[in-house]
Amino acid sequence: MITVSKKKMSAWSGDMLAVLVVPQADGSLHIEEPVLQTYLAKAGKSGDFSGKAGQSFLLYPDDDLPCRRLLFVGLGDKPKSREEIRLAGGLVGQKAMDIKAVTLAVAWSDVDLAMQDMGECCTEGLLLGQYRFSKYKKSIADDEKPVFLKKISFFPHEAVAACRRGVRLGEVAARAGKTARDMANEPGSGWTAEEFAVFGRGLSTKSPITCTVFGTRELRRHKMGGVLAVNQGSEGEAKMVILSYRCPRQDADTLLLVGKGLTFDSGGISLKPGAGMEDMKYDMCGGAAVMAAMAAIGEEQPEHVNVVGVVPATDNMPGPAAVKPGDIISSYSGKTIEVINTDAEGRLLLMDALAYGIKNFKPSAVVDLATLTGAVIIGLGHHYTGLMSNDDGLAAKVQEAGSRCGEPVWRLPLGEEYSKQLKSEVADLKNVGGKPAGTITAAAFLQEFVGETPWVHLDIAGTAWNFTEKSYVPKGPSGIGARTLIDLVRNWA
Repeated sequence: MITVSKKKMSAWSGDMLAVLVVPQADGSLHIEEPVLQTYLAKAGKSGDFSGKAGQSFLLYPDDDLPCRRLLFVGLGDKPKSREEIRLAGGLVGQKAMDIKAVTLAVAWSDVDLAMQDMGECCTEGLLLGQYRFSKYKKSIADDEKPVFLKKISFFPHEAVAACRRGVRLGEVAARAGKTARDMANEPGSGWTAEEFAVFGRGLSTKSPITCTVFGTRELRRHKMGGVLAVNQGSEGEAKMVILSYRCPRQDADTLLLVGKGLTFDSGGISLKPGAGMEDMKYDMCGGAAVMAAMAAIGEEQPEHVNVVGVVPATDNMPGPAAVKPGDIISSYSGKTIEVINTDAEGRLLLMDALAYGIKNFKPSAVVDLATLTGAVIIGLGHHYTGLMSNDDGLAAKVQEAGSRCGEPVWRLPLGEEYSKQLKSEVADLKNVGGKPAGTITAAAFLQEFVGETPWVHLDIAGTAWNFTEKSYVPKGPSGIGARTLIDLVRNWA
């Protein structure tokens, strides 16, 4: 529960009061309420707190303050970016967990950001910073069990209504990010294609979202040879989950979101090395981002844009019927593919999902997300998502959304010279174009199935887990992409 209050922050009683502090131009520390100023001055005088970004100072107040603990968090010189506030919120969330706080109040002053942005980003940071996944830990000592906040109060110094709007936005986005993390943290045996289907059906029962699930029979009827080929070596059935939200406007754009739902990737016959293969349960993070974003869209019910989410889901296993290098498969679009490497399976899922979504929903724009290539980690590390696109305007919109969310993207080129690397002697395309520019040729492969529709491909292999260390991003899966998609929808024009 999060509330926004007009009362004095110094009158609040609870486990911890956190005050975000901006140092003055001369380096002094100031806050308006006198009793809090006394403690802030002491913190500064000690030499342990100067208000610089990322710095914190925890103390236990006397009887003149009803709160049990007082935390000062530095913002540095007047913060002008949403990410600075998100990082401060994440730090507060972590500190609250350290002391096992159940109730928390947050206050600030002297910032240049709009109050709605302050409420939104501080809420995101707080809630995402409190994330832990302990579902499968059955023997945790009492003193190690995570304790989460149950009640949060904000004390903005002005524009209470705007702060309240921001808090609502931040809650929805943070919940989506945590949902995507939960899906990714599940083992391959705990989050299968069927779990994607169950989640999608659940959305349709509690929001104005329709859900259609294709199983093997429907996939065969629609001739989705890519999804079926990847699934050939698996015991479980493949699914394609299709979620559709329609807004009230008759002339609204339709945005198509496609996410790779590869629930575990052994590499198939082109088996991956054993070292690190346990991380391949994260190969469904694109699908998780789309599902989590669609949950948020169903909750917010935007009035200006239709949104369709498609998640093709299976695992990639080397069973006796598995697709083999050299096999030729057909796609939903009718194009034939020579499979050179069965570990380049994600693009085979996406080619069918993209072609189906574009043909049947006629979207104004398409965004797909996938942990598609290890090559993107070589190029961009774990700090930027790779972006490739056939449309400058759409690419700019996605870049802006990522920047607002603290999920930065970096655009890489596309062109005919890369597409030539996919030429096959025996089929329309090969599924890999060799080592050079592997991230780009993977996108060039997908480009063959989108036609003239404005399209952005996001390769999140470097950022879906082991993302840049931040106060609100834990080790393991980051939930990346969900908040970017939500922001894109919110700001769609």
